[in-house]
Amino acid sequence: MRANKARLGAAAAAVAVVLLGAGAGPAAADSRPAGSDGFTIEDPRITESSGLAASRLHPGIYWTHNDSDDGAYLYAVDGRTGKTVARLTLTGVGAPRDVEAVSIGPDGDLYVGDIGDNLGGKWDHVWIYKLPEPKNLHDQTVRAKQYVVKYADGPRNAEAMMVHPKTGRVYIVEKDEDGGGLYEGPDPLNPSATNTFRRVADIDLWVTDGAFSPDGKQLALRGYFGGVAYSWNDGKPKRQGQLSVPMQAQGESVTYTVDGKTLLYGSEGQGSSVKAVEVEGSDGSGNSGGSGGSSVDGDGGGFTGKAGAVGAAVVLIAVIGIGRLLRRPKKG
Repeated sequence: MRANKARLGAAAAAVAVVLLGAGAGPAAADSRPAGSDGFTIEDPRITESSGLAASRLHPGIYWTHNDSDDGAYLYAVDGRTGKTVARLTLTGVGAPRDVEAVSIGPDGDLYVGDIGDNLGGKWDHVWIYKLPEPKNLHDQTVRAKQYVVKYADGPRNAEAMMVHPKTGRVYIVEKDEDGGGLYEGPDPLNPSATNTFRRVADIDLWVTDGAFSPDGKQLALRGYFGGVAYSWNDGKPKRQGQLSVPMQAQGESVTYTVDGKTLLYGSEGQGSSVKAVEVEGSDGSGNSGGSGGSSVDGDGGGFTGKAGAVGAAVVLIAVIGIGRLLRRPKKG
């Protein structure tokens, strides 16, 4: 997966040069949670930030982790400074293979998705780890529960895992360049048995991460070159339009701020920046859950859906002639 990601990172960086300024900037407001204007991750140990979750227990703190097999670690990053204030070492789990996502449930627990598949959908199971968010932030060891996950329709590669903030149900979105599926887990997850996730909706996006709004009414999904906003619609997501996802070297993560007014988009790479985009309607003109992000228009704003990578390739070919960087070869 790393070779493909490196190629995609180079492509996305090139597109960022072409489309500089495509992402909308956040509105200034002193009362917003720390990090609402974005921040830079300063910790040199965090080189592949692949998931992002806003702490409810510690407003202004954001949980992240490295991609792949870096180890069973979570990092708490201060949105004011970008500095790490705690590193958690997880025990009670095996050796992580490809950690791709982090989310927080209504129980206040952290959920970590070891759901990536470097073999392109060959592993017969993946894992989710669950642990209590510490009340005090300092380097510490925390015991986690490990859940075995399988898919009803066979192995999948995935990078997005979201816990619904009201029901506590866990969802995974398949990562596929031609669009994938939204999978729903059993309620509750069982640490003593295999948890079978079943496909409940089609997703027209090459998804690298996702997040529910704090009120649970919106679902934001992002990819390398764009994103899609959905109304949750009681578990039957309805597409609302495209998100204004900022161009990043290798866009891998997204989370809402705890007030639901801003979407934060993260990228891999040492010293990577987390970019902020104001949620539509959060200025008092509508629900603070908004439509998932600014510039949701149904047709414009970024490269999404099955044509997403192709659209980015067209831009690169037309402007700098390196479109082959954008799409990995089709699976045989």
